[in-house]
Amino acid sequence: MRASVLGFVSVGAFAAAVHYVMALLAHAWGLSPAQANWIGFLCAFPVSYLGHRLWSFRGTQANHLAAFCKFFAVALLGFFGNQALLWLGLNYTPLPFWLVLGCVMVMVAASTWLLSRFWAFQHHEGQA
Repeated sequence: MRASVLGFVSVGAFAAAVHYVMALLAHAWGLSPAQANWIGFLCAFPVSYLGHRLWSFRGTQANHLAAFCKFFAVALLGFFGNQALLWLGLNYTPLPFWLVLGCVMVMVAASTWLLSRFWAFQHHEGQA
């Protein structure tokens, strides 16, 4: 479990960095915060899935397609939470986009780990 947490944090930090940098660049190029956040998510998702599949949860026997679909559902759920919190932070605080996005990404990370560990990459008897 400790190795799983370390792997998840490492992969998650790298994927979060990809998300954050790409979102900031997209925003600097003129996209709205919501659009920029989507760009960041879409760039980070493959990094996240492959990193978690190959390293964080490398011992999983879960079917690749099933794990991918579940992880995508987890990632989308986390992203929608991210978007909602981003909107709230930008509309109800004077904080800049870069700070709100960073804070929101940290808040969403714990729930993503729990859902990934105990649902997306969990192996059930009888699965291939």
